Amino acid sequence: MTIELEPAPIDELPADHATDWPNRTIGQTPAWLAFVAESQGARPVVARVLDAGRPVGWFTGATVRRGPIRQLGSPLPGWTTAAMGLLVPPDVDRVAAIAAVPDLARSLGCPHVELADRELETDVEVPGFRRSWLPGYQLAIGGRADEDLLAAMTTSGRRDVRRALRNGIEVDAVDPQEPDAFLAEHRHQLEAAFAKRGLRPTYGASRTASLVRHLGPTGHLLLLRATTPEGQVAATGIFVGLPGGTVELWAAASERALQPLLPNEALMWAALRWWRDAGAATFDFGGGGSYKRKYGGAEHRLARLRWSRWSSLEAGRRAALAVRRSVRRPHPPTPRN
Repeated sequence: MTIELEPAPIDELPADHATDWPNRTIGQTPAWLAFVAESQGARPVVARVLDAGRPVGWFTGATVRRGPIRQLGSPLPGWTTAAMGLLVPPDVDRVAAIAAVPDLARSLGCPHVELADRELETDVEVPGFRRSWLPGYQLAIGGRADEDLLAAMTTSGRRDVRRALRNGIEVDAVDPQEPDAFLAEHRHQLEAAFAKRGLRPTYGASRTASLVRHLGPTGHLLLLRATTPEGQVAATGIFVGLPGGTVELWAAASERALQPLLPNEALMWAALRWWRDAGAATFDFGGGGSYKRKYGGAEHRLARLRWSRWSSLEAGRRAALAVRRSVRRPHPPTPRN
């Protein structure tokens, strides 16, 4: 059988969701494509996956020009987006479907493609693609009682969650239709967290506002604020996901002086239970960091694949990523006369 990708209008992409596609990611929804288009100046791409001419699924991504080269990303690095790529049932040859993506890219005038695939097994190679892995942690939360979620944590994880509650940390959901105060609080905490490591955030405040604007009306966004008994904002978190599918920690930050009260732990505990009650099946803790292990997640590696028509594009990609990492570091202060 031959698998092909056939471009389709974006309004033909099903708006929802995990009921029909239990392995769908938030990055494969129309609202997320709108967020990527606005935040990256990109043009969304939707294509039907055809197996011997029969529609069996979807591909989502976007094209953007980087320097002289137009690229197809699903996603590209820096888009603050995890998995996109292919949405197909398990009986479709996933490797063959991925191998068909370069033909779609050529038809769009893109000599370079990158995609991230949550379903690809770690020992599977895709001909013509280079492959790397993004480490992280995932936890099955669907239908689990509070006691079961706590039991899955490490001893220190359970202790810290309970201590956070004894410290009087309260966590509330913020209305995404009235996000201004939350966005300011979160940005302040995020910049402070990066500055502690001598870095700048990898994206501006406008991107977070764009995410909230596009995802807020869908019900697929959770904004959480953790406060002390005195009403101080101790931590903030942004979570995105699909009921019946996977939830992702998009961003979280906290006030350094208030971290001894363990607001991050209270925030994560609230997010796990909120999304469980919303029907989510899996919680993705958003990339690496050994401290995330204490919440009970198992190690998971997200496959990142890339294809280039010319080998020189791979060298150019590495150079561009090096430049992007370097500009995250703050400039030294200007000496005063």
